[in-house]
Amino acid sequence: MSLEKVIAITGKPGLYKLVAQTRGGFVAESLIDKKRLSVNIQQNVSVLSEIAIYTLTEEVPLKEVFKNIKKKENGGATSVKAKDSKDKLEEYFFEVLPDYDEDRVYASDIKKVIQWYNLLLEHNMLDLEDDSDSKPKKAKKAAVKDEEE
Repeated sequence: MSLEKVIAITGKPGLYKLVAQTRGGFVAESLIDKKRLSVNIQQNVSVLSEIAIYTLTEEVPLKEVFKNIKKKENGGATSVKAKDSKDKLEEYFFEVLPDYDEDRVYASDIKKVIQWYNLLLEHNMLDLEDDSDSKPKKAKKAAVKDEEE
């Protein structure tokens, strides 16, 4: 499953999978306990594919951060826990994303990234390589061929 179908809801723990659209919002299913809830349009919701982490030069998509963590951990769970000290979390994040912006990325953000990564890993939802990387490349090649003809 791609990150386009995974959301974080402000004030609710964990991550949710989009299940269905309704007239006033949508239905989401918790990855933690599989309970479904109705989410209305007024609630603050973040789609994981739209989240990026600030660095000193640019914003790095969350998907790329997850790839870096996965590479560092050889596909396993993180070596740090979300409840570890602020210094330990920041040291770990520097290994994953060396130029992240310390002034704009807080320890609470790092905790969320680690929690989300481990939750997605636990549910086998970290198929980051084949999400959407290969599809746009094919479409771009086809578009280029059409322009040349």
